[in-house]
Amino acid sequence: MAYAHPSPALPSPSHPMATTGYGKRPVGDEDPHADADFAHLLPRDAEVAVFIDHLDTGHAMGHKVLAAEHPRYGQQAMRTSLTRITEAGHLRWIREHITVEDNTMRWVTRTYWSRTRRSPEWWAQFARERHGMDVTRDHQPGLARVEEQPPAEQPAVPDAPEPAPAPETAPEPEPESAAYRALASLRTADARMALPEGDCRSLEALAEEWLSRGATPRDITRALTEGLPPTVSNPGGLARRRLESKMPPQKKEPRAKVTRVIMACATCDQDERTVKIDRGICEDCRRENEANPVSDEDIVKGFEEIAHLGTASAYFLRKKLERSTGGPVPDTFRPVPIEDRVFYHYRDNRDRIANGLPPRRWK
Repeated sequence: MAYAHPSPALPSPSHPMATTGYGKRPVGDEDPHADADFAHLLPRDAEVAVFIDHLDTGHAMGHKVLAAEHPRYGQQAMRTSLTRITEAGHLRWIREHITVEDNTMRWVTRTYWSRTRRSPEWWAQFARERHGMDVTRDHQPGLARVEEQPPAEQPAVPDAPEPAPAPETAPEPEPESAAYRALASLRTADARMALPEGDCRSLEALAEEWLSRGATPRDITRALTEGLPPTVSNPGGLARRRLESKMPPQKKEPRAKVTRVIMACATCDQDERTVKIDRGICEDCRRENEANPVSDEDIVKGFEEIAHLGTASAYFLRKKLERSTGGPVPDTFRPVPIEDRVFYHYRDNRDRIANGLPPRRWK
């Protein structure tokens, strides 16, 4: 179910993806979409929450990326909204210590999202359950595999009239697999290995196994066309022997598991080892946010002031130049037209205000 009143800005299909294993990660066991999901948040925070909720798993979640993708808010406004959304119980940054079979270890920071509002106790239990979890790449890094439930059968309606049979249409042909295309393209790479369709079908499973072990279609072509005799009487048999004898080794990912889990601040890079984390935010960031609040009214007021200053500055600058030159000067005789200078000044200060910085005065 979609929201009845969605955010005016939703993620685009080109929203950046994070590094594999990072980015947005749903906690699972979510309630269905409803208008009341984010009713407890301020309007701007609710809009940002709907924006995040529509992101796909793996999409980048940093405030800079979100601000670059969202058309309405800058980095500081997005950072403030993420802080409030975290405190409300929808978002957590959890740092996990990963130990791999090859004796390598590393810390990774996961971003977990919950459309359903969660209590601090729920998040603490969620973090404890991460300890000891298998996070080998074959099992979706950092997430347990979720089995899809079969759809529930609909009860039959008694005495319902049978629907009229739909006109038969020819089924659309299924797209050929990468393995089949690699085998079929051999006739282009070397005419001596031109395989008929029957051989391509029978050898498709072997080629699929090659691809599952990390080989590429080019590797298959090279293995089946290098060092051929002058004539090949049975290309299908030769291709089978080579696919079986030259099969690349099974690619095995080293097993990894979470050996320690700690909460991290959603705003800075500190975690529970150095600071106290309360509702997903450290005390230092909470004090900073309370001392320097940036509201929607502040941003709108800043835009209005910059627009007024830019217009007034352009007027006085034009008059000053006209006095020094004895009359109006066309823009073609200036290094930069006045309107362009005003635009650069306005754009620079617009970005500064959106990031919580004071505007620069006109020079």
